[in-house]
Amino acid sequence: MSGTRQKTQYKQLLLAFAAEDRGETLDAGRQGTEPLAAKRTPESPAEEERLMEEVCDRQNLEIAWKRVRANQGSPGVDGLSIDETAAYLREHWPAIRDQLLQGVYAPQPVKRVEIPKPDGGVRKLGVPCVVDRLIQQAVLQVLQKRWDPTFSEHSYGFRPGRSAHQAVAQAQRYIAEGYNHVVDIDLEKFFDRVNHDILMARVARRVTDKRVLKLIRAFLNAGVMENGLVCPNDEGTPQGGPLSPLLSNLVLDDLDQELTRRGHRFCRYADDCNIYVRSHRAGERLMASICRFLTTKLRLKVNESRSAVARPAERKFLGSSISNDGSERRIAPKALERFKTRVRELTRRTLGTSLPKLIEKLAPYLLGWRGYFGFCQTPRVLSNLDAWIRRRIRVYLWRQWKNGRNRFKELRRRGVPKFNAAVAAGSPTGFWRMSGHPAVQQALRNRYFDSIELPRVAASSDA
Repeated sequence: MSGTRQKTQYKQLLLAFAAEDRGETLDAGRQGTEPLAAKRTPESPAEEERLMEEVCDRQNLEIAWKRVRANQGSPGVDGLSIDETAAYLREHWPAIRDQLLQGVYAPQPVKRVEIPKPDGGVRKLGVPCVVDRLIQQAVLQVLQKRWDPTFSEHSYGFRPGRSAHQAVAQAQRYIAEGYNHVVDIDLEKFFDRVNHDILMARVARRVTDKRVLKLIRAFLNAGVMENGLVCPNDEGTPQGGPLSPLLSNLVLDDLDQELTRRGHRFCRYADDCNIYVRSHRAGERLMASICRFLTTKLRLKVNESRSAVARPAERKFLGSSISNDGSERRIAPKALERFKTRVRELTRRTLGTSLPKLIEKLAPYLLGWRGYFGFCQTPRVLSNLDAWIRRRIRVYLWRQWKNGRNRFKELRRRGVPKFNAAVAAGSPTGFWRMSGHPAVQQALRNRYFDSIELPRVAASSDA
C-alpha cells in the first residue's frame, strides 16, 4: 500500500473516531460487535467517574491506534490485518463506540499462539483481534496514568520510565550494601493462573465506572480459540494483549506492598521477583512465608524447583548475574549460550546467500542484543564475542570462495602477499581452523567488517 493511500485511510479513520452518533450498525455476522438492536441492558455511567468517555475520546484513540499500528502483530480470530481493520473501523467504529459507551461491547476470543521458551517448553500467548487490541490499548492509556503512580518503587516491569536495566542496577546496589543472599521466587505459569475474582476485586477498588469493569471482565472471559475450537477461560490474563501487563502488575502489587511493609529490599520485574537478605537462614524463613502469602492471599503457585535461596552469582536476574560482592554485572551463562545459538543459525555455512544478505539479517539481532546486554560490566566478554562473530563470517566467506584458485584470487585482491596466499589457498585444513589462518586474518581485518556495517557488541576500538 502506498504512503499516500495510508495517509488517506488514516485521515478517514480519525473522522470515524470523531463521529459520536451516526447511528450506524454492524453486520449481524460479526462476532463481538453485535447490532445495537440486540436486547441488552445498558450500564449507566457512574456519576463520580466517566472513564469510558475518556477511553473513547478521539485523542486517546488516535494515540492508541498509532501504538497498535507501530506494534504490528498478527491477525486475531477474525483474520483481519492492521490495514483491513482500519478499513473496517472507518465504517463500523461509531457503532462499536456506542456499544462501549452503553457497556454492552463483547470482545472476540483470543487466538492461541505458542512460542518456544529459551529454557525449554512453550509460552502460550493469546492474540486478540486488532479491534480488541485497539480498545485494550485505549483502556490501558486511561488506567495506567491513574494507577502507575500508586505502584511500588520496587516494581520495574511494563511501566513508563522504568526498565530491566534499572532493576538489575538496584539489585546490584542491594548486594553491594551487604544483602548478599537472594531469595529468587519463580511463579509457575503466572499469566495463565491469575484468579479473575481476585483481580477484579482489585480493579473495583480503583474503578467505579461499571462499564469499564464489565469490559475488563469481558476481556478476561472472552475465551481462547485453539485448533478451531473456542475454550472458556476462567483464569489467567493471556499474554498478547496490551492490557495484560497492567492487570498483572495490579495483582502483584499486593506482593510489593507486603514486602515493603516487612521492610525488605527487593526488585520485581513482572513475575520475576528477587528479594535480598543478609543470611541464608533469613532467606529460607522469608521464602517459606512469602510462598504461603502467594498461595493463600493471591492463589498463585510457586515453582519450587526453579525457586531458591542462594548467593547472587549462582542465580540470574533478567539475563544478568551479579558478583557476590556486588562489584560486577555479568551476562548470565544461559543468555550467552542463547546468543551464540542464534548467531550460529544466522551465519551457518550452508545458508547459500550473499554476504550483504547475511549481514542484513544478522545486524538487527546484534544491535538489539547489544542494546540490552551492553549494560554488563564485562567488556572482555563482549570483545571476545565480536572476535567469534568475525571468525564465523570468515568461515562463511572461505567456504563461499569454494576452491583453491578462487581463494588465491580473493586473498591477493585483499592485499595478501603471493606466497602467503598460495600457501593458504592450497591448505587442506578445515574451515574453522582456516578462519584463524594469518593470511585469512590479514585479508579480512576488523576494519573490513566495519566497512560492511557489521555491528560490534562491544565498544568500538581501532582495528
